[in-house]
Amino acid sequence: MEIKAVKFRRDGFYTQPFVFGGEEGMEKFDHNIRYRGSLQNFLIDTGTEVILVDTGIPAGTPEENPDESSLAFTGKDICSYMDALAALGYRPEQVTKILLTHKHADHSGELRSFPNAKVYVNADEMGADELQGLTNLVPVTFTDGAYHNFPESQKICDGIYFIKAKGHTHGNSIIVVEDGGLFYMLHGDITYADEALHENKLSVVFDDLPAARETLDRVREFIRNNPTVYCSTHSPQGYENLEAKRVMDLDNPVPTVLAEVDFSEKEASGKYVCSICGYVYDPAEHDGIAFEDLPDDWRCPRCKQGKEKFNKA
Repeated sequence: MEIKAVKFRRDGFYTQPFVFGGEEGMEKFDHNIRYRGSLQNFLIDTGTEVILVDTGIPAGTPEENPDESSLAFTGKDICSYMDALAALGYRPEQVTKILLTHKHADHSGELRSFPNAKVYVNADEMGADELQGLTNLVPVTFTDGAYHNFPESQKICDGIYFIKAKGHTHGNSIIVVEDGGLFYMLHGDITYADEALHENKLSVVFDDLPAARETLDRVREFIRNNPTVYCSTHSPQGYENLEAKRVMDLDNPVPTVLAEVDFSEKEASGKYVCSICGYVYDPAEHDGIAFEDLPDDWRCPRCKQGKEKFNKA
């Protein structure tokens, strides 16, 4: 079995208030500390099947143009998700299954490019706007009982488990792959940077805070009891851990390397992009109303986050 990272954005960042401030409040942390950010999803080649874990951002999503006030930046384009898949040597028709960690568009963006694959999704997310019109969804109801210390799971095939992990969204899930005596934990947004896992901090993005806390506690307990390679979507540590087969040690973290950030201005398009779910606010689609003129309490139509989570495009 092989696990590979599908890399499509790099050189992003997530500020410490964003990464750590979910329970204690953002004001407790230093906005000038920016952890490295990226975007990658994962591919599992079992030898007989090609299984994707999430499918990137939709083609054509504009690149963000952050400034010093930005809480998060998903990164600069390397290529599209589909081009990144091709660069690994795979064609869409080879993909048999897609395991969706959650609905947000930076994880579900290219599902429509795989009409022949079965898309496994937590049944609690079946009504999500991002998934409407898809005819190849398989709702997962977690009928296989507990997996280690996680109460609800579904076995996808030998060595691959889909695990209920509510919190970030109501239907959030984790995938664990067992191979070569290691447990590869492929997740969406349990944490945005590995530093949050070590410091036991929740990010500011969640649908259910108590459930997010319970999930993070279970993840940390699992890692303490099993040799786990922790593979994140939003941090380059995700693919660095994978490529090194680095087992997570909660008591001895790898040294933090902070993001190097270029805030040089680019030509503004008037559009804004949600750094959480990828929703693009285009004034042309909203009666010409500029993003800056929206009320302060306006929220993203998809993920319900506030204006401060948006960046210029």
